[in-house]
Amino acid sequence: MADSPSRIERPLSPHLSIYRPLFTMVMSIVHRITGCALYFGTVLLVWWLLAAATSPGAYDLFTGIAGSWIGRLILLGFTWALLHHALGGIRHFMWDFLVGFGPKERVLLAKATLAGSIGLTVIVWIIGLALKG
Repeated sequence: MADSPSRIERPLSPHLSIYRPLFTMVMSIVHRITGCALYFGTVLLVWWLLAAATSPGAYDLFTGIAGSWIGRLILLGFTWALLHHALGGIRHFMWDFLVGFGPKERVLLAKATLAGSIGLTVIVWIIGLALKG
């Protein structure tokens, strides 16, 4: 049998703890998290549609739970996740056309995504509560 070469000592990969979290990196992670949240939040949408289609009792149960403070908090989070993910998708769409790749532009787009999602969520909820009466 041939002798195998001795093990080569290679440098270890740096651990995540030595990286400084950048704003754009955090926003990328949040974009992925909101995508997962939307996947599970779609269950709420299906539940609402099924409740509306089946019976008044089922719809009353849904509105009772969704109208509670925890239900509203979940719906607020779902609204924000939907808008944040949509704005992040627009940011990625811009990148498909090679727009906004500079260091300053990337940070500006990430901040605009966060500010826009919060602002739009507030606007959507104000309109929704005003229409509710």
